[in-house]
Amino acid sequence: MSSMTDRARLARQRTPLNRSQIAGFWGAWTGWTLDGMDSFIYALVLTPALTELLPRSGYAATPANVGLAGSLLFALFLVGWGLSFIWGPIADRFGRTKVLAGTIFTFAIFTGLSAIAQNVWELAIFRFIAGVGIGGEWALAGTYVAESWPEDRRKMGAGYLQTGYYAGFFLAAALNYTVGVHFGWRAMFLTGAVPVFVAILVLTRVKETEKWQKAEASTKVHVKPLREIFGPRYRRRTWVACALLTIAIVGLWAGAVYEPSAVIQLATKAGMDKNGAIKTASLATGLLSIGTILGCLVLPWLAEQVGRRKTLAIYFAGMAVSIAGSFGWAFYLPDGLAPFIAWLFVLGFFGGNFALFSLWLPEQFETRVRATAFAFCTSFGRFVGAGVNFLLGAAVLHLHTLGVPVALTAIAFVIGLFIIPLAPETRGETLPQ
Repeated sequence: MSSMTDRARLARQRTPLNRSQIAGFWGAWTGWTLDGMDSFIYALVLTPALTELLPRSGYAATPANVGLAGSLLFALFLVGWGLSFIWGPIADRFGRTKVLAGTIFTFAIFTGLSAIAQNVWELAIFRFIAGVGIGGEWALAGTYVAESWPEDRRKMGAGYLQTGYYAGFFLAAALNYTVGVHFGWRAMFLTGAVPVFVAILVLTRVKETEKWQKAEASTKVHVKPLREIFGPRYRRRTWVACALLTIAIVGLWAGAVYEPSAVIQLATKAGMDKNGAIKTASLATGLLSIGTILGCLVLPWLAEQVGRRKTLAIYFAGMAVSIAGSFGWAFYLPDGLAPFIAWLFVLGFFGGNFALFSLWLPEQFETRVRATAFAFCTSFGRFVGAGVNFLLGAAVLHLHTLGVPVALTAIAFVIGLFIIPLAPETRGETLPQ
C-alpha cells in the first residue's frame, strides 16, 4: 500500500511542463501524425492512382504493371526518406525548431502537389521529395522532445510522440473511408497539404531547446557531426543502431504497406464488392493503428522496468510471430479474413517497437551530434528498406502471391535478437549533454 502511495506522490511531483514545451510537443506530435497519415495515404490510394496514371504514361494498367510500378515508386519514396539524413547536421548546426518546421513544410507541399500529377513520372518526383521531408521529421521531433522535456518526463514523452505516427495511419484510414471512397485519390493527397499550418505553429510558438543552446554556446569550433558518429567513440553504437532500425523499418513496411492489399484480396475472396473491400481495409488499418498506439504507450514503462535491450527483444519476437501468423498462416486460410484482421492487432502492438528508438537513440549520443546520429541511423534503414521493398514486389510478381514474401520478413526480427546484445544499455542514465 505504501509503495502505491509513494508512486502516486512521485507522479504528482513530476516537473511541470512550460507553455513552450507543451506547444513544442504538440507541434512535433501533430507533425509526426500527419507524417504517418501522408506515408499511409500512398498505400491506400496506390491502385486507383496508378490505374489512372499508367495509361497516361504509355503503359497498360494491368495488375502486374500496377504492382511493379507501385513497388518502384515506393522504393523511390524510401530513397527520399533515406536522403533525409541531410536534416540532421543542419539541425545540429542551426537548431531544432527551424529545421523541424522545414521538414514539415517539405512533405506537406509535395504531398499536396501529388494531387495534380498527370503521369507516373510527376507522381514519382513529388513522392520522392515528400519522402525527404517525411524522413527528417522523426529525427527532428524525437531529438526535440528528448532535449526539451524534463528528465523525469522524457521517457514517456518518447512513447507519447511515437503514437502520433500510428494515429496518422488511423487518420488516413478514416479519410479513405470517407474522402477516398467518394472523392478519389487526388482528394486524399490534397489532405496531405494540411501540415503547412503545423509548420507555421512550430516556427512561431516554439522556443529552441536549452540543451542545444548550451552546446552551441560552449562550442568554439564547430565539429563535423557526421564524421564524429563514425569516430572511435560512437562507431559501434552507430552501426548497431543502424542495423536494429533497418530490421524495424523492413518489418513496418512489409506489414503495414501490404496490409490494405491483403485485406482487400481476402475481402473480395469472401464475396464483398469493391467499396465493401475498401471500407474493410480501412477498418483493419484502424485496428492495426490502435494496437500500435497501445504498444507505444506500454513500451516506455516496460523499458524502465526491464531495460532497453530486453524490451526491444520482446517486441522483435512479437513482430516475428505476428508477421508469420498473419501473412504466413491466416492469409491462406479458406475463410482467412477475420483471423488475419485479428492478427493485425497483435502485429500493430509489437510494431510499437519504434517508440523505443525515440527514447533510446537520444540517450546514446551527445547534444552536439544527436540530431545527426538520429537522422543517419533512421535514414540508413530506409535505404535498405527501399531495396527490400523492391525485392518484395518482384517476389510477389514471381510467386503470384502476397503472403509468403511478406511472411519471410519475420526472419529479419529473429536476426535482430542476436544483434540487440551489442547495443548499450542506458536504463537509469540521464540524457548526455
